[in-house]
Amino acid sequence: MSRVGQPVVRLLEDDVDSIKFSLASHLLYSVGKEPINANARDWFMATAYAVRDRVVERWMPTLSRYYTQDAKRVYYMSMEFLIGRTLTNAMINLGIYDTVKQAIGDMGLGLDFDEIVGWEVEAALGNGGLGRLAACLLDSMATLGIAGFGYGIRYDYGMFTQHVEHGWQVESPENWLRYGNPWEFPRPGVIYPVRFGGRVIHYKDVLGHTRAQWMDAEEVMAMAYDVPIPGYGGRTVNNLRLWSAKSTREFDLKYFNAGNYIEAVRDKNESETLSKVLYPSDMTSRGKELRFKQEYFFVAASIQDILSRFRKSHSDWNLLPEKVAVQLNDTHPALVVAELMRVLVDEHQVEWARAWAITKACCAYTNHTLLPEALETWPVEMFGRILPRHLEIVYQINHEFLQEVRHRHPGDSELLRRVSVIGEGHEQRVRMAHLAVIGSHKVNGVAAIHTGLMKSTIFSDFEHLSPGKINNKTNGVTPRRWLLLANPGLSKLITARIGDGWISDLDQLHKLEPFADDPDFRARFAAVKRANKERLAEVIGQRLGVDIEVDALFDVMVKRIHEYKRQLLNVLHVVTRYLRIRTNPLLDVVPRTVIIGGKSAPGYVTAKLIIKLINDVADVVNNDPLVGTKLKLVFIPNYNVSTAELVMPAAELSEQISTAGTEASGTGNMKMSMNGALTVGTWDGANVEICEEVGEANMFLFGLTAHEVARHRIDGYDPAPMLAAHDDLKKALDLIGNGFFSPEEPDLYKPLVDNLTVHGDHYLLTADYPLYMAAQERVDQLYRNPDEWTRKAILNVARMGKFSSDRTVREYGEEIWGVKGR
Repeated sequence: MSRVGQPVVRLLEDDVDSIKFSLASHLLYSVGKEPINANARDWFMATAYAVRDRVVERWMPTLSRYYTQDAKRVYYMSMEFLIGRTLTNAMINLGIYDTVKQAIGDMGLGLDFDEIVGWEVEAALGNGGLGRLAACLLDSMATLGIAGFGYGIRYDYGMFTQHVEHGWQVESPENWLRYGNPWEFPRPGVIYPVRFGGRVIHYKDVLGHTRAQWMDAEEVMAMAYDVPIPGYGGRTVNNLRLWSAKSTREFDLKYFNAGNYIEAVRDKNESETLSKVLYPSDMTSRGKELRFKQEYFFVAASIQDILSRFRKSHSDWNLLPEKVAVQLNDTHPALVVAELMRVLVDEHQVEWARAWAITKACCAYTNHTLLPEALETWPVEMFGRILPRHLEIVYQINHEFLQEVRHRHPGDSELLRRVSVIGEGHEQRVRMAHLAVIGSHKVNGVAAIHTGLMKSTIFSDFEHLSPGKINNKTNGVTPRRWLLLANPGLSKLITARIGDGWISDLDQLHKLEPFADDPDFRARFAAVKRANKERLAEVIGQRLGVDIEVDALFDVMVKRIHEYKRQLLNVLHVVTRYLRIRTNPLLDVVPRTVIIGGKSAPGYVTAKLIIKLINDVADVVNNDPLVGTKLKLVFIPNYNVSTAELVMPAAELSEQISTAGTEASGTGNMKMSMNGALTVGTWDGANVEICEEVGEANMFLFGLTAHEVARHRIDGYDPAPMLAAHDDLKKALDLIGNGFFSPEEPDLYKPLVDNLTVHGDHYLLTADYPLYMAAQERVDQLYRNPDEWTRKAILNVARMGKFSSDRTVREYGEEIWGVKGR
């Protein structure tokens, strides 16, 4: 790297011949193969290194520029970064995708570009929307030229690989690093100690101030691995820094020499468990402790790194908020508040009130859930045993906050109980969301309805205490990956009509609106959609052995499996549709292929049972000769970013049917609309804002509102009247409950049916069922008019400009972080 402030001269050109030379050189010198004995994976590695070289040439000047300009840096703290495949995304953002493709073809070796890029294994650094949002925001920060850095954990095994055996989800380790990761740069010189346990002593310093010292703690080392994140156009390449746990002791020679090899490496194995797996099961106390330690591990390493970088140029701690913005992506990094206070107060002797002002000014918190059970809390006993000094700090933060509340609202003990960081109950627990809210200068939701509900429900007291602190930043997705890369046919069609400015300014898609009434454009748009459907149908046939009819409506629901997301409501629709066809085989129906994908948490019994039901229903429906091509149901195992890039462009109907008031935002809804799918959905999450942009006439919205759901919760909901009034619903539930789809285990699905009929139907599937079915009737009616369907699909694409993550990042930058992009 050049000295700070000096430009880095680019040595590599981006023309075909230069890239061919890079490919051949890396195959020989980096992979250690000659073309005659190189396989597709070898060529993938050579291609990745060739592209990486060009990324690095832009990366080093970016980092130098930040130092030269003394830029304010944004640190995005997240337990998840679901970045997907890096090679194709890097080629797109550097503008060399077609050039690299041509160079590979021109090598004259019969190489298949698609096979080569298909060898990349996705980085297993996330699970769902939380991690995908983080990846989109990193892409947009780089595209906008914002000095953005991601911090997370380099998981050895990620979440898990999902297999389906006899209809059940089966998990196996996701060994994504098996063949190495060409995109990461190990930084053995960037290593920090992270401590756990021990005890705290208090003493007076020479000035008579009371000080705390954390001592006798166990120590683990956090080593950095850097991943460059190129923005579109290649002008800025930011950094994602991931921490890997390393033992302070490789092995105990005494045990080794005595032949006790297991004991010799015990400390090493236990220490390095911290970065083994994303979200270890918290069904056991050891699992809970490991997850808590993971969160502190990456927080502690990141804070040390952030402050080390700051101290290279500054000595005045008062400048920290002017140079550092820390964004907490959900409650997982909420320990930042306590850790930053500990470092400032204990290690740098900053006075408490000053340290607290600095901490609050640096930190901001993004909330992603309204579900009380999803808001992290940790037992005080465990917290104090693992992080004794931090618990003291949390207690002091809480004490001072409650004192302030008490002065403003004297005598209101209930208010104090509700806002306290320490929750009282059968055991005391630290409420991490409360710590994040109190320790941040801004708190945001991720969709307008979600933010409004935050203010009126889970954080209503905080909104009353600090009006304006809670604000909205509606999620977005990067159009580079989710349209330009995932849907090249549509991207080329759009660019041919309105130019390529939309790639970095998605609002320009509105120029497509007049083309919705152009018969030629509609025909071309429909042809692109059909080609995407054919591509997905071929993949489904190869992977699952299910032949699906391309002329059928592709009805898609891909997301994490959870009761509130209501995949079960989708299944009820499929079963009802199946029964109608079985009852009248001559019934004129719109052929439909229902495609579902997603993972359940390993310990989530009900969600795993829903996956089993989906597969059992599919087995019956897909093999019933009376049904034929009129209805198919497909469950895609191991749904991930690469699969999403196939599914989103092919989707015609986007299922977004969560119970109103439960989905924070959703981003799958944005991706599918951006690719020309129409949405059938509830008044929940970002669906509401998509409706505001696209127009209700171009969607199929239905169901209870969040207010009506809340009213049912208060009054108590009885599903019996709905079951009595809707025979189709009763028949579908009876078919599921009596073992029709599980003849070897007739009572297998009784718990699912009982949840809806006996135990109050918490997520109100039966309440929304008739309105959902009516919406599906409207879907069928419109699909019978292909030209009108295509017109509405074009309008969906044209009106999706708001939902670019570039817009989201600009709003964060201007209203929370205090930075401006291009």
